Amino acid sequence: MAVAAEVKIWDPIVRIGHWAIVVGFAINYITDEPRLLHVWVGYTIAAVVALRILWGFVGSRPARFREFVVRPSAVLAYLRDLLRLRSPRYLGHSPAGGAMVVALLVMLAATAFAGLLTDGARNHAGPLAGWFVTPETAGLPVTIPNDPTAQAAWRATWQPYKEIHSLLANLTLGLIGFHIAGVLFASYAHRENLVRAMLTGRKRRTEPGVPPD
Repeated sequence: MAVAAEVKIWDPIVRIGHWAIVVGFAINYITDEPRLLHVWVGYTIAAVVALRILWGFVGSRPARFREFVVRPSAVLAYLRDLLRLRSPRYLGHSPAGGAMVVALLVMLAATAFAGLLTDGARNHAGPLAGWFVTPETAGLPVTIPNDPTAQAAWRATWQPYKEIHSLLANLTLGLIGFHIAGVLFASYAHRENLVRAMLTGRKRRTEPGVPPD
């Protein structure tokens, strides 16, 4: 029997979640208004991240953390060999790709949490905004004061939350830049379109023993 040229690797939850985060992060990074859009896109990203973390334990085999989370030394060894264009090809996440998945999930979760703190302190709408911090616990009035001096003090109190949120978003953007560069270089090194693979869920089969769907 002939061996199929391609095999299914990435299930719909991995693929749809990946591109939902791409679109959602882009929307929220370039715009802060309308505020309601920014808030609900942030909730969507947080929900997708939570689902991906859960899927890392109960999902399809290539999606599980145990399949691609390795020691830092293995990540460094893979990167060294990749730069020399002699790294092994992985059907699932490579050691560096797996490390990037974990790093991005952590940073996205932290960015979303900082956004919740910001919205809670500013008394914005959102089902979870008041769970961790409220205007009262932050020492702020519930409503925006009319006096300019009071408004300045109001902004100065919640501004640190927003600055942390922005810092984490910028760090996440930096990781995304490294991720894109790594995907493009690995695609070149292994003569395989990894972007297409994340769209279709399929990669070329080169040997038997492919993980089941």
